[in-house]
Amino acid sequence: MTSASHLHKCGDSSVAPLKTTVHFSITDKVGALDDCLAAIKSMQISLTRIESRPSKTAEWDYDFFVDFNAVNADQVRQVAKSLEPFAKQVHIVGTGAELPESTPWFPRKMDDLDTFADKVLEMGEELDSDHPGAKDAAYRARRAEITKIAKTYKTGQPIPRVDYSQVEIDTWAAVFEKLSTMFPTHACREHQYVFPLLVQNCGYGTHQIPQLEAVSKFLKDCTGFTLRPVMGLLTSRDFLNGLAFRVFHSTQYIRHHSKPLYTPEPDVCHELLGHAPLFANPDFADFSQEIGLASLGATDEDIERLATIYWFTVEFGICRQGDQIRAYGAGLLSSFGELEYCLSGKPELRPFEPAKVAQQKYPITEYQPVYFVAESFKDAQMRVREFANSLNRPFSVRYNAYTESIEILDSKEKVIRYAQNIKTDMLTLVDALEKLA
Repeated sequence: MTSASHLHKCGDSSVAPLKTTVHFSITDKVGALDDCLAAIKSMQISLTRIESRPSKTAEWDYDFFVDFNAVNADQVRQVAKSLEPFAKQVHIVGTGAELPESTPWFPRKMDDLDTFADKVLEMGEELDSDHPGAKDAAYRARRAEITKIAKTYKTGQPIPRVDYSQVEIDTWAAVFEKLSTMFPTHACREHQYVFPLLVQNCGYGTHQIPQLEAVSKFLKDCTGFTLRPVMGLLTSRDFLNGLAFRVFHSTQYIRHHSKPLYTPEPDVCHELLGHAPLFANPDFADFSQEIGLASLGATDEDIERLATIYWFTVEFGICRQGDQIRAYGAGLLSSFGELEYCLSGKPELRPFEPAKVAQQKYPITEYQPVYFVAESFKDAQMRVREFANSLNRPFSVRYNAYTESIEILDSKEKVIRYAQNIKTDMLTLVDALEKLA
């Protein structure tokens, strides 16, 4: 099996949406919003969405997010300038135009991930000429049928069931049998701990292909991570942005039955045998979300660096456990050939240092010549957080699990509100420690 991954190595910026978001605050008074909308309307632009929330910085104020498609940088500047007489804290949150004050658009709440549904670089039914199923019309039609689920899926809905054929189940069984014999000696202890629980709770085995909905519910109960069906290959930016919400975009189709132990791309075997088990581990879930949070509003250059870090960790990571080296990357855990190779002593092993990892070149059609060894998931998370602080982003973000939304910490008032939340959590912690004393 070659190095299958969800990440597209280049060209993300050429397919990025030309979507612009303006964020502003207004005081609760008669006509305040009408004035702002009139100012925007005078610019003769078409709004695609208006969203309002209670302000996070001042009582009795409201925060508004207005989406529109920008024609050019001048239009974006003019819209922001037209709002200044009527609104407070006018910010360009994201734009397709290159503005010094702007930030690439990113999802602010879980529902925004719905915009990724059909924005893929490669569709699930589109196969390269060297794909084992490229000349199999029935196989291509089956993949097209399955990818329709992802196109119509919306946040909050149960993931529709796929009734896999016996041929597809036999393909899964061949992969499952081969890999399950290697996990005890090659997979990290966290993967080994969770895997039997997936067998018990989600129907893992040779008799059926587990349903994404069952696995997603299990992960949600464990760490808050969920799976979301995807039509094909997303841009690196969109895929990493999903991790910020603890959402993993997962394919549902399976590799061609003629070569069950080979796939040039992610499929349901890669997702459920490689990725899913570790998303049930709290430290790994935190680590994965850390990469996602760092990607929100990042420049194209920083997205490429973060995608490289993702490649050498979540996809092809190995870790030290006692005096042994074990695999935790899904690209390894779903490929018996590279799983054996990565621990053979043949490839070069280097310590996990994000700044150096981010610069490392890698092949996508052959085994990796270099792997990076993490001391632990928690240590890797802290290192990625430190690396993220060095990125060229003029604000910080946090994920609000209660509202399933991203909060932008770009003002003193917002930071104070965040500190008050931390203070409340600290009081709860002190109370718990006192009762345990």
